[in-house]
Amino acid sequence: MSTARFTRFADFYPFYLSEHSNLVCRRLHFIGSTLVLACVLQLVRTGDLAWLLYSLLCGYGFAWIGHFFFEKNRPATFKYPLYSFIGDWVMYADIWRGRVKF
Repeated sequence: MSTARFTRFADFYPFYLSEHSNLVCRRLHFIGSTLVLACVLQLVRTGDLAWLLYSLLCGYGFAWIGHFFFEKNRPATFKYPLYSFIGDWVMYADIWRGRVKF
């Protein structure tokens, strides 16, 4: 499945979830995404563009640590950047909704 070319997000998302089967990896994604939201709020509140950099560091830093050290795979971001970005936020919402184990 990892060699498949996805043309629809609906087809990609099950693959995305399979690449996040490790609970620690999912938790790191969740923490990183939450920090991204906090950084974006600070960016809006202060107008300081440094918060944009911090948001990228939080989001990708936590996610990539999860992939490289716990999931032991290569982040889907490298092959499917847009679908992966969408997948991060869909998974984040699904964790809040209880659809994805946290």
